[in-house]
Amino acid sequence: MLLELRQVSKQYGMNTKALSDIDFSVKEGEFVSIIGPSGAGKSTLLRCINRMIEASNGEIIFDGANVLGSNKKELKMIRRKIGMIFQHYNLVNRLSVIENVLHGRLGYKSTIAGVLGLYQEEEKEQAVKLLQILGLEDQIYKRADQLSGGQKQRVGIARALIQSPKMLLCDEPIASLDPNASKIIMDHLRSISTKMGITILINLHQVEVALKYSDRIIGVNQGRVVYNGSPDDLTEEQIHNIYGSEVGELILDLGGKHAG
Repeated sequence: MLLELRQVSKQYGMNTKALSDIDFSVKEGEFVSIIGPSGAGKSTLLRCINRMIEASNGEIIFDGANVLGSNKKELKMIRRKIGMIFQHYNLVNRLSVIENVLHGRLGYKSTIAGVLGLYQEEEKEQAVKLLQILGLEDQIYKRADQLSGGQKQRVGIARALIQSPKMLLCDEPIASLDPNASKIIMDHLRSISTKMGITILINLHQVEVALKYSDRIIGVNQGRVVYNGSPDDLTEEQIHNIYGSEVGELILDLGGKHAG
C-alpha cells in the first residue's frame, strides 16, 4: 500500500466535524476517485493527506512515513513525492509556462536558489519534455494568463509531475472546465497513472466521469466514507446514499457505465 488512512478526523471548533473516522488505503499505481456532494469533506480530506490542513486525529501513512507525526524537514521530504493539482490552477500569471512548471522543483531547492530561480539545465529539459507530452510545446514561453483554462490545468499537471511524485492529489481539476477540456485532462491523468505508474487520488463531482476513469471509487457524505469499491459495483441506490438530496442534479449514465 502506498497510502493508508486510519480513523482520520478533522474538527473545526466545538461543533463542526468535517471528517469522521476516515479509513481507506490506496495501492501504488491505482486510480481512485473520491465522489460526493458539495461540502461533503472531499477537499478537506485531500488536503489532510499532505498536511495543507492538519487532521485533528488519526493516522496517515504515505510510502512508509507517518505524515501526521513528521517534523518540518520530514514533511518536506514527504511532500516531494506528492504532487497537487488544484481546481483554480494556482499558477503565477505574470510568469511564463515553463517558469510555472519549474516551480514544481522548489521542494528540492534551498530558499535562496528558489528565490533566484536557479534551475539546472536538466530540470529545464525535463520541463520542456513534460510540456510536449501534455501538448503544450507551442505555449512554453507564453505568460500563464494568456492560456485557456484547460491549458492552465495542463501546466499545473506538468508542475506536479516535475517533482517526480509517487502520487498526485487532484482537487476537482475539471470543475472549472468545459466538457472537451475536461476530457483532455482526464485522459492525461489516466495515461499518467497507466504509463508512468503514478498513483492518482482525485476529487470529482461528476459520477459519470468517475465511472469511466477509475479503478476504484470512494463515496463521501457528511465527512464519512459511505462507499468504497469498484465502479462496476456502484448502484443507483448507492449513488443516492452518497449524494442524498443532491442526487436529482446529477447526470446519471449508469446504463453505459460498463461500456466505457
